[in-house]
Amino acid sequence: MGVHRITSEAAKYYAQREKVVGAGVSLLGEASMNLDKLSKEQLEKLGDLAAKLLPHSPGYAGKMMPIVARLFWRLAGVGEKEFGFAELDELEKEIERLKEELGFNSQQ
Repeated sequence: MGVHRITSEAAKYYAQREKVVGAGVSLLGEASMNLDKLSKEQLEKLGDLAAKLLPHSPGYAGKMMPIVARLFWRLAGVGEKEFGFAELDELEKEIERLKEELGFNSQQ
């Protein structure tokens, strides 16, 4: 079997996308189980994150992102926002910042 090395740019992008989308979905799931502990501002940030994950989310995950974003925005008491685009590196950093802000890093 040996070691599988990711060498092509397409493979590197795919691996990074899977990592970032997976981390984002995990964060959104963790947040959904702690809604009563989150502020309106935090709920809004989670909605923003879901919206930014949309362009990178394949299949049914992609179909769910607008729904999740709208639900978090609604809980935050804000209207629907524009679904923007963020690079994977930027999203990865945002997910880490949100994990720290929400106190979810210590639970993993």
